[in-house]
Amino acid sequence: MRISIIGAGFSGCALATELARAASSDVDIQLVGVPESFGRGVAYGEARPEHLLNVRARDLGATADHPGEFADWLNLTERARTTFLPRLVYGEYLHSRLNAASQLSLGGFNRIAQEAIAIDREGPAFRVHLADGSDFDSDRVVLTVGALPPQPLAGIGPRLAVHPSYIAWPWQNGLDGIGAIDHIAPNQRVLIIGTGLTMADVVATLHRRGHRGPITALSRHGLLPQSHTDEPAAPIALPPTVLHAINTHDLRELVRALRALTPIVPDWRSLIDALRPYLQGFWRGLPSPQRAQFLRHLRSHWEVLRHRLAPTLSREIEELRVRGRLRIRAGRLLRARRTGEAVEVLIRERGFSHASREEFDVVVRATGFDTDVDRTSHPLIAQLRDSGLITADPLGLGIEASTKYEALDGSGAPVRGLYALGPLLRAQLWEITAVPELRVAARALAKQLLSSQERQASVGIRRGMEALARP
Repeated sequence: MRISIIGAGFSGCALATELARAASSDVDIQLVGVPESFGRGVAYGEARPEHLLNVRARDLGATADHPGEFADWLNLTERARTTFLPRLVYGEYLHSRLNAASQLSLGGFNRIAQEAIAIDREGPAFRVHLADGSDFDSDRVVLTVGALPPQPLAGIGPRLAVHPSYIAWPWQNGLDGIGAIDHIAPNQRVLIIGTGLTMADVVATLHRRGHRGPITALSRHGLLPQSHTDEPAAPIALPPTVLHAINTHDLRELVRALRALTPIVPDWRSLIDALRPYLQGFWRGLPSPQRAQFLRHLRSHWEVLRHRLAPTLSREIEELRVRGRLRIRAGRLLRARRTGEAVEVLIRERGFSHASREEFDVVVRATGFDTDVDRTSHPLIAQLRDSGLITADPLGLGIEASTKYEALDGSGAPVRGLYALGPLLRAQLWEITAVPELRVAARALAKQLLSSQERQASVGIRRGMEALARP
């Protein structure tokens, strides 16, 4: 049996490693990914030295039964295990694990540094088409493409959209091979759209490069990610009020219980962390209207509490704010266009009915990852959607899938042999974008894929025996 994994970031590498360690000699593994970030993904392949992990080193092992493997790989001291290391280092760790797994594999282990652009159903199997024009067949396909490309930003004028003063993705390279963000002059006025983790990385990079001009970061709510503590907070157990709200899938009651607990617990971070093991089950049982309510009213607040900054980066951001170099604003970008030597923007701040006209030299989009399959420009995901092999979640949270990670078609039936792992499964699991949840899911899916191979083999043996027994 041939299993093809489409996407060579964390999810793809974790799944490939789990399969390589457990598969028999009659299983071929194909890991397909874009050359620029193969084996590391966008998060770790395009990172810069100043970009830090937002999880402590001790918790970032890529296998479910050895969460300390990353720290062990680096031979860290006990104190260093609780620190937040550069993301580039983690990319090297993933690459090293992948190399080791390919050597341990009993069957075939092929790494294809090409972008997959289409997948067609051919009987019980699939044909995968690559960007170089080649193709191959596969019995099973797993979509581990990670986050989808950002959608076009509303309000960006056509002239600005193709001008160097608009950077649609901070880490893209220009025609000269130099990073787009490196072309920003030290004194230029910068407007960043987004105030989350990507914005923090952009600010860190500008600061390291000696940028002195004013920086404005704009988002709908103007919320900054909160900071981790320097030392890990002590874990806590959830009280009955919270557990009852979780078990009854009552969003309103859960929010009420958490608000009551926040002033009591020593550190609210421990409360957020204690929720994580329960969140996938809670989300699965949450009715669609309550999911929509959460996304509309609570998502932004949850994200800044759940996805936190490394303490050193948080202090750097705060220092820039105190010095007046960085301004965080809540509002909407209504329009941005190129006029003369500047970018003219219209911003309506939150709570105001009138817009203000302002000028900047550069606009940088830093809105984070996207999972809206209905509106995506991702060539493979758009092709699968249009062919009916996958169905977009109506709330924009990836694809519809079964509890076994199988993609569902337009009629709600599982597409046998087509699976997904990672952010595409947010509609079913919500918490499926970080290492602790992904490594558990990768092991579960690997076991499922290999058990299906064993069932397929037993059926083949039985049919062969029946054929031999016929007169």
